[in-house]
Amino acid sequence: MKKYDYLIVGAGLFGSVFAHEAVKCGKTCLVIDKRDHIGGNIYTEEIEGIQVHKYGAHIFHTSNKTVWDYVNQFAEFNHFVNSPIAVYKDELYNLPFNMNTFHQLWGVRTPAEAEARIREQISRMHITNPKNLEEQALALVGQDVYEKLIEGYTRKQWGRECRELPAFIIKRLPLRYTYDNNYFKDPYQGIPKGGYTEIIRKLLEGTQVVLKTDFFANKEELCAQAEKVVFTGMLDEFYDYCYGPLDYRSLRFETEVLDMANYQGNAVVNYTDYEVPYTRIIEHKHFEFGTQPKTVITREYSAEWTKGAEPYYPVNDPANNELYAKYERRALEEKNVIFGGRLGMYRYMDMDRVIEEALNLAETELVYCNENE
Repeated sequence: MKKYDYLIVGAGLFGSVFAHEAVKCGKTCLVIDKRDHIGGNIYTEEIEGIQVHKYGAHIFHTSNKTVWDYVNQFAEFNHFVNSPIAVYKDELYNLPFNMNTFHQLWGVRTPAEAEARIREQISRMHITNPKNLEEQALALVGQDVYEKLIEGYTRKQWGRECRELPAFIIKRLPLRYTYDNNYFKDPYQGIPKGGYTEIIRKLLEGTQVVLKTDFFANKEELCAQAEKVVFTGMLDEFYDYCYGPLDYRSLRFETEVLDMANYQGNAVVNYTDYEVPYTRIIEHKHFEFGTQPKTVITREYSAEWTKGAEPYYPVNDPANNELYAKYERRALEEKNVIFGGRLGMYRYMDMDRVIEEALNLAETELVYCNENE
């Protein structure tokens, strides 16, 4: 007899939401994770009374009221709105690209002036069929915005020259002709008071959780304990890279405690100059409007992914999507394994989309299971 209905590989957001829904339906779940904590990449830990986003800034935003109501069962959210600052050499700019940015660039004050300046720059490019990211960006926003706020940041983020990257990466770059620094347009935005880890803890109540457990080191033994497996790791790794490895980007973080109350005055500051090695600095206390006597900052570096490194997001270019399709066809033939999450589905997804996908899976899978009992 199997001990559990589901073995869930990965104690991140997707696996935890599915486990919560399964337990509500009377199913038994074993959740394992190779790390020593729950929460996956949204894990937050308390340092100097500050909730530190261990694996980079996670700002919750959604237009899906169902998802918003769902997460609010597990935490009270504050009214944080993401309004990042960009630093280029010794210049400061507001993001996203809006009238504040255009005034900082050119001294213009009206939307008509800003639009005219951008149209004039675009017309000088004579780009009708963009062949790469650089040409695509120039055709969308003109030279000044591209050179100061896109080029260096993108080169660091992807580890490639912009002219070597496909144009589809930035199909559109929104230009807002209003004085609005709100990065997201979603009506529901905020940070959970007390951090994301508490949300995951509540989601996993009633579920057996085992940490510091390598699925691949104990694959047969673990799978033998459950009727089905929900796998949220790398799809290509599950099949031992039989068609070749998919590409991912990785990240590296340097976190330090500073003996001051306020380091940069904003939660997120992007460094768009290529000569600065990190992409951004996160000052975690500002996510919850903290007043602690000390502060914690994290410098974030983009890095090439190699086997054994932590994958953070997929590289969904045509070659990788074609390779993924081979793995997906094989995955769809599995009767007792379900793949989910960013890595299992090889798809970049914001947190709200991850929750939506997990709830959709729970709805179809658990209804099916109950009907067949």
